[in-house]
Amino acid sequence: MIRVLLADDQSLVRAGFRMILKAEPDFEVVGEAADGREAVALADRLAPDVVLMDIRMPALDGIEATRSITRREQAPRVLVLTTFDLDEYVYEALRAGASAFLLKDAPEHQLLAAIRVVADGGSLFAPSVTRRLIESFAGRKRAAATPALEELTARELEVLRLIARGLSNAEIAANLVVSEHTTKTHVASILQKLDLRNRVQAVVLAYESGLIHPGEAS
Repeated sequence: MIRVLLADDQSLVRAGFRMILKAEPDFEVVGEAADGREAVALADRLAPDVVLMDIRMPALDGIEATRSITRREQAPRVLVLTTFDLDEYVYEALRAGASAFLLKDAPEHQLLAAIRVVADGGSLFAPSVTRRLIESFAGRKRAAATPALEELTARELEVLRLIARGLSNAEIAANLVVSEHTTKTHVASILQKLDLRNRVQAVVLAYESGLIHPGEAS
């Protein structure tokens, strides 16, 4: 059972998501929050697997709420909901630790699939719209020195570049001619050394540090 917390300041939006999720046997809506501060409190108290997080909310916006939730031990995954795909607020939410984002008007099957992927520990980086978003906003920032990258081995840097190009573990394994288990070990080591929550944060760091440049992921 995937436990979901809904965070949106519009009650009609929450009701719509609740109806969709309640129709599925493997989902349980454990709570609803009308602002970011309430979302953080409920995430602590209810321990959901996934938080559906609206970006723009009163009291505390979705970016700060995401940052607060994801820094905790055993934190739930955050799936950000947005109206505009190429939105700097969404980019900042991904930097803050959100595992993925989805448009509010996405089809039901896309929403359900996204929640299942995120709950299983995955990140929806592969869609080209996510790459465009990261390239668009990371490309505007001057490359910043990231001393933590020096902690990575040459092979780990290679894996990080491939992650930033949107490759899955299976694709990375095939590209490097290693096992998928070895690839997963490299990815886990990269996230630990760089103190990152997920692959999306790794991609953002790869762009912002200048390890990969806009256009290389195509």
